[in-house]
Amino acid sequence: MNKLTFWDGVAVALLGSVIGNIGFFGLSFLFSDDCAIRLVISGLAFAYIVYLLSRSQERIGRITVILIWSVLLVLLWIIYLPLTLFVVLHVLAIWLVRSLYCYASLVSSLADLGLNALSVTTAFWALQHTGSLFLTFWSFLLVQALFVFIPTGIVSPATEKETIGNSESDFKHAYQTAEAAVRKLSTLN
Repeated sequence: MNKLTFWDGVAVALLGSVIGNIGFFGLSFLFSDDCAIRLVISGLAFAYIVYLLSRSQERIGRITVILIWSVLLVLLWIIYLPLTLFVVLHVLAIWLVRSLYCYASLVSSLADLGLNALSVTTAFWALQHTGSLFLTFWSFLLVQALFVFIPTGIVSPATEKETIGNSESDFKHAYQTAEAAVRKLSTLN
């Protein structure tokens, strides 16, 4: 990761909340409220996944993730599940991308799953108590910003030193073999 901070997440939450709120009201003139909210949820989730991929140092599999996300999105629109399940599947897609690109351990991934559950719960609570889409998106994305505090994975220092030690001894062995080969070549003349 390109050293994501909580404040990056707050900025994304604010931007996403404003865009989501404006997008819903703009789309509600063209589509039904149910369709408009689904379009906004899909758009925000896609933008958030692209944001995560752009900040990841991993370069492998990005196109595959986008293609799988697109197929999932088409299937969700074809099946047209209830809105709650629609939201949960989008959140699970976000969790899966973060698990693949941000964490090296199962414990960290499960902690992130818990954070996603908390963010969905917070968003539904905000919607129920305020009725404001802005506060709903803000609550969801603000809790999502906390993922930077989840440890990425535990790598024991002993394992790291053993790996370095093995690579150094492998290099020494290859160097000695190369020296012996050069000596043989030089004695042939």
